[in-house]
Amino acid sequence: MSSDITAAVPRPPARSASSPVLTGAQAVVRSLGLLGVTDVFGLPGGAIMPVYDPLMDDESVRHILVRHEQGAGHAAEGYAAATGRIGVALATSGPGATNLVTAIADAYMDSVPLVCITGQVFSTLMGTDAFQEADIVGITMPITKHSFLVKRAEDIPGAIAAAFEIAGTGRPGPVLVDITKDAQQNSAPFVWPPKIDLPGYRPVTKAHGKQIQAAAQLLAEAKQPVLYVGGGVIRARASAELVTLADATGAPVVTTLMARGAFPDSHPHHLGMPGMHGTVPAVLALQEADLIVALGARFDDRVTGKAALFAPNAKVVHVDIDPAEISKIRFADVPIVGDVRDVLVDLEAAFRGAAEGATPDIDQWWAYLNGLREEFPLGFAPTTDGLLAPQHVIQRIGELTGPEGVYAAGVGQHQMWAAQFIKYERPNSWLNSGGAGTMGYAVPAAMGAKVAEPDRVVWAIDGDGCFQMTNQELATCVINEIPIKVAIINNSSLGMVRQWQTLFFEGRHSHTDLHTGHGTARVPDFVKLAEAYGCLAIRVEREDEVDAAIELALATNDRPVVIDFVVSADSMVWPMVPQGVSNSEVQYARQHAPAFDEED
Repeated sequence: MSSDITAAVPRPPARSASSPVLTGAQAVVRSLGLLGVTDVFGLPGGAIMPVYDPLMDDESVRHILVRHEQGAGHAAEGYAAATGRIGVALATSGPGATNLVTAIADAYMDSVPLVCITGQVFSTLMGTDAFQEADIVGITMPITKHSFLVKRAEDIPGAIAAAFEIAGTGRPGPVLVDITKDAQQNSAPFVWPPKIDLPGYRPVTKAHGKQIQAAAQLLAEAKQPVLYVGGGVIRARASAELVTLADATGAPVVTTLMARGAFPDSHPHHLGMPGMHGTVPAVLALQEADLIVALGARFDDRVTGKAALFAPNAKVVHVDIDPAEISKIRFADVPIVGDVRDVLVDLEAAFRGAAEGATPDIDQWWAYLNGLREEFPLGFAPTTDGLLAPQHVIQRIGELTGPEGVYAAGVGQHQMWAAQFIKYERPNSWLNSGGAGTMGYAVPAAMGAKVAEPDRVVWAIDGDGCFQMTNQELATCVINEIPIKVAIINNSSLGMVRQWQTLFFEGRHSHTDLHTGHGTARVPDFVKLAEAYGCLAIRVEREDEVDAAIELALATNDRPVVIDFVVSADSMVWPMVPQGVSNSEVQYARQHAPAFDEED
């Protein structure tokens, strides 16, 4: 939804003797400070320049000057995803604002709390095709929770406070505040806190008790239950409550790409990630379940495969704070709208009552699932071209860094391998672009996460294609002393597209060779590029060099580190459910699993 702020928020109360008179620009900065914002990412331009003047003198809000507005948006996303706090990005009008659109869409798809503040041309010039004018409110209407247009200085505190309220409550998401230049330059009494009234915005957090009881009864009676965990569990900070429910019910747990870390990989109930590149036990557990309890998940097509063929024998309990998600893809036998953290607490208590102290009889179900675990382990075979196995590289990054690290991935094969081969034990340790699938996410998101969590090791696990989209933010990292680690999984190609071309287009690799990794003619040479930015840069081409390079990166904290891992282009992501088929048709390449002989 979108609105002119004068229609969405009542005008501030009359000026009191204690209300200072501030320019609209000063009000922006003062409001951010009073809302507890300590870090913002942005890039100035003409229409937002008034805000940057008081920002220069404000000691409570640190501004990180990015090299591209998309970097500001992704950095704010990484900041939010690593902490649960609201990320903030600033940009000017026109192309500055439109450069934020990809990050805004990304945040909308993945429920990331984000506030983007953009400058707009003078209100008297709006609609005249003025220099750097763009209707950013209209452009972002489909990809924000709300978009505000502010034309008066006195409305700025209320707009920003309302934006934070909307972004951080209910289902989190991005909110845009577009402020005309005259509103920034004009003065008005600064009244805080402003009165916020958002007609029609009433997020439901408390679920209906009868629905909780119905879900508990189904859990107590199920013979083949599965807890299907989505990213909403992480956004709701409900990981501890999830473990309690899993322990109480004995049910297996699968965590989606967005939920990696919501449930510890080491927990015996965890079957791994479901979906197109999920583990065979996780994929088939969902497919053959008689009860699916979906927690903060949206039945994405990458999880369900062909939706009409998904889990044909399962009843569904669907828990989500967003009522629009309930029964959108799969009919919910028991729909529960509410905060998943509160629901988990109530559901666990209700289950104990429904089960009357008994443990559900699901031993046969676990025998079947454990058999799948044994028969279909995650694994990979050595490469045949002498180049590094990317799975090994990523696995060693996770093993040497440990679960307290933060791992931000780009999009493609390396993203799937990072989801598969790094062990996640805590929420907010895995950051990626799940819904939008945005190449270029990793480096700026890692930068934002490191600003938010300076005491943690933060890795950007990137592909050679993704890295070339946003690597300019390494300059931001060097200048601002943000020592992220970047692992380029360099297969010299657009790897996931190449994999599909291999499997479905008769090996016709049309326009997927990037010429970045193999031979002497590297375009670009990532080591030289990283050194030009002021990073420590390393190239690794042999397996016996992998650990030493990672250990050097972990020991280097005075600047960013970039490691160019030259890996095989022939490595593929397995298992795989081809698009448009039933999950029952999951393909598992035994030759890629060292536990099996090829002739087995």
